[in-house]
Amino acid sequence: MSQQLFSIIESPRHPNFIQLYKNLGIEEHCFNSMRKVIKQLKSLQPDYIVAEFFYGYGNNYAGVNISNLDVMLYSLQKYSPNSKVIVLVDKKERQYVDKLNDIIPLHAVLVRPFSEQLMQNALS
Repeated sequence: MSQQLFSIIESPRHPNFIQLYKNLGIEEHCFNSMRKVIKQLKSLQPDYIVAEFFYGYGNNYAGVNISNLDVMLYSLQKYSPNSKVIVLVDKKERQYVDKLNDIIPLHAVLVRPFSEQLMQNALS
């Protein structure tokens, strides 16, 4: 069975690595909302999750969360604790990402600009 990867696409800047995933024998599932990802986690536990990090400036995420990823990471603890999370982040927000390791250990953090080679290394 091929490996499964969830791409959470919340902005137009999310990279398209579909050909890389195919070359590595990884089946990509694309989602445009965390709610849909969390629902899918209940029935399919992916090997990898690739998601962009957006820091919660102000009250964007109710003040208790660090970013757009927090709720999904908490769901991973319950439904898919072995999934490897690859976070894509802008350089100016990189300083906030490590706090997510308190929820679930991150597999890799790729800082823009990232290349196909960096993603391949993270998937190896």
